[in-house]
Amino acid sequence: MSTLNLKPTNAPVKAYYATLQRFARGHFDNEGNIRGAFEDLLKKCARQFDWTLVPEYPIPRKEGHPLSVDAALLDAFNLPRGYWEAKDTKDTLEVEMKKKFEAGYPRSNILFQRPDRALLFQDGRIAFHGPITEAQKLVDVLHLFFEWRQPDHDSWDRAVSDFSDRIPEIARGAMKLIDDERRTNRAFVERFAAFAELCRESINPDLKDEAVEEMLVQHLLTERIFRRIFDNPEFTRRNVIAAEIEKVIDSLTRRQFSRDAFLRELDPFYRAIEQAASTVETYSEKQKFLNTIYERFFQSFNRKQADTHGIVYTPQPIVDFMVRSVEEILRTEFGRSLSDKDVHILDPFVGTGNFITRVMKEIKTSSLPHKYKEELHCNEVMLLPYYIASMNIEHAYLDRTGEYEPFEGICLVDTFELAEPKQTGFEFMNEGNTERIRKQKKAPIFVVIGNPPYNMGQVNENDQNKNRKYKHMDARVQETYTRASTATLRSKLSDPYVKAFRWASDRIRAGGIVAFVSNDSFVDQIAFDGMRKYLAHEFDKIYVLDLGGNVRKNPKLSGTTHNVFGIQVGVAITLLVKTAAHDITKQGEIFYASVGADWKKEQKYGQLSDWEDLHGAPWQQLAPDAKYTWLTEGLSGDFDRFIPVASTAKSKRLFSEHSLGVSTNRDAVVYDFEKSKLLDRASEFINRYNLV
Repeated sequence: MSTLNLKPTNAPVKAYYATLQRFARGHFDNEGNIRGAFEDLLKKCARQFDWTLVPEYPIPRKEGHPLSVDAALLDAFNLPRGYWEAKDTKDTLEVEMKKKFEAGYPRSNILFQRPDRALLFQDGRIAFHGPITEAQKLVDVLHLFFEWRQPDHDSWDRAVSDFSDRIPEIARGAMKLIDDERRTNRAFVERFAAFAELCRESINPDLKDEAVEEMLVQHLLTERIFRRIFDNPEFTRRNVIAAEIEKVIDSLTRRQFSRDAFLRELDPFYRAIEQAASTVETYSEKQKFLNTIYERFFQSFNRKQADTHGIVYTPQPIVDFMVRSVEEILRTEFGRSLSDKDVHILDPFVGTGNFITRVMKEIKTSSLPHKYKEELHCNEVMLLPYYIASMNIEHAYLDRTGEYEPFEGICLVDTFELAEPKQTGFEFMNEGNTERIRKQKKAPIFVVIGNPPYNMGQVNENDQNKNRKYKHMDARVQETYTRASTATLRSKLSDPYVKAFRWASDRIRAGGIVAFVSNDSFVDQIAFDGMRKYLAHEFDKIYVLDLGGNVRKNPKLSGTTHNVFGIQVGVAITLLVKTAAHDITKQGEIFYASVGADWKKEQKYGQLSDWEDLHGAPWQQLAPDAKYTWLTEGLSGDFDRFIPVASTAKSKRLFSEHSLGVSTNRDAVVYDFEKSKLLDRASEFINRYNLV
């Protein structure tokens, strides 16, 4: 949308004036009171553009502390589209504008507003200055404010709208070119085969050549973005994985393939990214910008893989709350700190690096060089987020210390694969990556923190998007969580996030902290009773902060509006504490807190910020029953005396046989209301299957 749909007779405008009148009658028309009314109006307008109003938005300066504008309107890529300064009736807007500009406030699309007047500054001039006591005047200035675009924003908006369609097309072209070269280019064939074998050994033994080709295409399409946005031409030369892939790309392009020529069709998009990025000044803003680029790229490039691995970066308020909570637990339970030596920290599913970069902010500057070199660790299984995490972490270090150092704590590897038994001499991609992994495996990890992938399964078998099997980790889940469960249907325990809890519990066996944000299904669903049992006995203290947002349980909710990740399943922050004196025969203390069931995600973010860390949350200590049900409120004690409808026990049950019923997992193929359509669809399916 490029125009604002707002008229003087619309409800938001009427509500704004009605609020002003109420305040005026009570003589409460100071800036603090009346600001909220205009803020609500701006929020309603911003929703039409999918923009977010961010109060107290910081404005960075080259020298001195950041400034703070009353609010900024940010688009989906965290780019500021407009600024707002609220004033009261005693202020002269022209005078206030000059003061702010002299202090260094932005001059692009900034609205100075008081209840009766507004001053809008755009394109180096005053675009509006006058009374807004009449509804039409108010609507006029809001149209000017929301519909203004910088020249680079125009090209950026066009590029974003075309992006989803163009990336798959360009990617297919690159894949075809790679396929052609594999038939005729001997040097490329040899290098590709060696590289593919390394990928299979270190990432996934079932990895197909097509997936390796996708890795090359990802590198090919995104290398310029990383290089230009972060202005780091050394990355592809000094990063151990990027350097390895560049060798393969060199052999691919040596004979006839020109990288620049092939990507020429994407030049408008690249230029739009670079122009938009030029307006982003601070490192943290660049990080948010690149994270969003990454999400949009991957959702367009490979939607199935994005779904399997959970391609959504963790919102900053969640990351802040978790890191501060870990610091508090270290202080209160262990008398230690994230800055202390020998507190090794690992993010096993690093994504774009948000958790590690936030941990670095918590570490003292004097301690950071040692921690950065020796005690910060992370893993990533996909190439694109691996690159972005490397960039983000390295620039966070540069931002803090003024020195650039490659981050050697990041490994391109599947964390669950590390738990599998390996043969002597096994190589992970190359010697540099292998050495990093060896170092990490020997490290006494004390803190595991992150956002594990969670994707219990596919909607139906035709999706062909199953989670990968891991012999050792699947066995560990089976012999602990699954074996201890009394549930009949336990397939939900195959979710990767369940493996993540099992893996992390094993990794800090000698004591430490696990902090995950994950699917909240383990808190109350029957299938997870065995998991709850083991967590309660493997840890001294368990904190579960339920952020809700389960759209499947409550259809009145919206994943986009109410869920902190914009997904369909509920989300929880879990903090697990194991002390050196841990006694596995005793059940640990379990604490639970939750937010309002109907809260929107912005309310949840705000509450996390207000709480700051776990000590601010209203914890309720739980008393699990004998079946390891944690949330027992409202449950009747008579239930266990009822005759079960179905049970594995041979006595006292109504039905002697029970099953899932008819379950093909291909219902879309074998069910229909018309016989002829069903026969045609089944025949087509069989024919396609036989061609594979």
